[in-house]
Formats: sequence, C-alpha cells, structure tokens
Amino acid sequence: MNKKNSGVGVLDKAVSILTTLESGPHSLAELVAATGIARPTAHRLAVALEFHRLVTRDLTGRFVLGPRPSELGAAAGEDRLIAAAGPVLSALRDATGESAQLYRRQGDVRICVAVAERLSGLRDSVPVGSALTMQAGSAAQILIAWEDSEKIHRGLTNARFTAVQLSADRRRGWAQSVGEREAGVASVSAPVRGPNGKVIAAVSISGPIERLGRQPGRIHAAAVVATAARLTEHLAKG
Repeated sequence: MNKKNSGVGVLDKAVSILTTLESGPHSLAELVAATGIARPTAHRLAVALEFHRLVTRDLTGRFVLGPRPSELGAAAGEDRLIAAAGPVLSALRDATGESAQLYRRQGDVRICVAVAERLSGLRDSVPVGSALTMQAGSAAQILIAWEDSEKIHRGLTNARFTAVQLSADRRRGWAQSVGEREAGVASVSAPVRGPNGKVIAAVSISGPIERLGRQPGRIHAAAVVATAARLTEHLAKG
C-alpha cells in the first residue's frame, strides 16, 4: 500500500485538502488543481471540514484552515506539558528545598495542574486542581504580564500588583511576591511558552517568608527560570 494512502479514501482526500491548506488560502479550483480530487468531491469534503471547524473561509470566500486544528494542538500540548512537569518540578523542589507548582490560567482563576511538595517541615501546600486568584501572587503576574495591553488593563483591576511590577517581570523574565496572595508566603515564578512563543503556564516555587526572605528572586529566580526553560524546550520539540 502507498505510504501516503491509508486505504480509507474519503479520509485520505480530506487530509490532502487540509495539507494543501497548510500553505495558505485556496479557492475551490485551486484545491482541485493541487489535490487532483474531482471538483464535486473536493467541494463536498471542504464543506464537511468547514462544518467541523477544521476549515473556514477568508473574506474572499477562499478555504483556509479553521480553528479546530490549533485547539487540538493546544490540548495535545497541555497533555505533554503536564506529563513532562512531574520530574522537572521534583528537580526544582530538590534544588530549592521549596514546594514547586505549575499553573495554567482558566478564565478568571489559575489552576494548579502539577506539584512537587516539599517533603518535610513548614511548606506552602497547593494541591493539584486548586483554583487560585489571578489578582495576587507571582504566578498570576506571569500569566498576565505578556498578555496584550487590554487584557493587562483588565487584569490589573483589583490586583495586588501594579503595571510597573508587570513591566519589571517582562524585563527580567521572572516574578516574585511576598505576602501578596497569602500572609507569610513568598513565591517566585517564571513563564513556560508554547511552540508559538505565547506564555501558556507559570512555574513557581513557594514557601514561608522566614525561609525565602523579602527578595526570594535573588536566591531562587535562576533555578525557576531554568525549569520553565526546560518545559518550553520540551514543548518546542513537538
């Protein structure tokens, strides 16, 4: 069997259309020419793919890739991110002696999607699945700092951090907070980026101010940034 052929004709033709559209918009005639699929079949498949949001149309009516492929890609990336996070967070915990977490934004909250708890002594415990505020904490700062200006403006409403702090976070590539989310707790966070460069998660360590001090980034920023970079590199490998 031809390696480019699965034996399921209609599926092979649909994939051929999607592959062709990867290079940019195509009219129906251009799709027919590029794929060799008969015009009625190409039209029927393109409309079916449009129904499932795999294909859409541009302002001139040409077929282009729709939003669904990127949504599926993001979901796959999220699974890969969480799968990779366990050992990486454990290494960060061991290097810093503090609990390590991975947060993703979900609407108006951030969700802890992975954690490596400090094994003994006083620690900041954040169970997986916890929903925390986007108005305080270094991870919240990271998840807002690289958004567009309108989203940053909305994010600063009732926030315990300022636009000046977010600007500093972007400049140095990490954030810190001291007693911002919870009295007595300090944290340091850095951004994890998806293959498109967009910030999709925040790696954090957190613990009592007594141990981390009033400038926790001075001690731990390098380790947190390196951990976030490892996860970013893992996602970039596709």
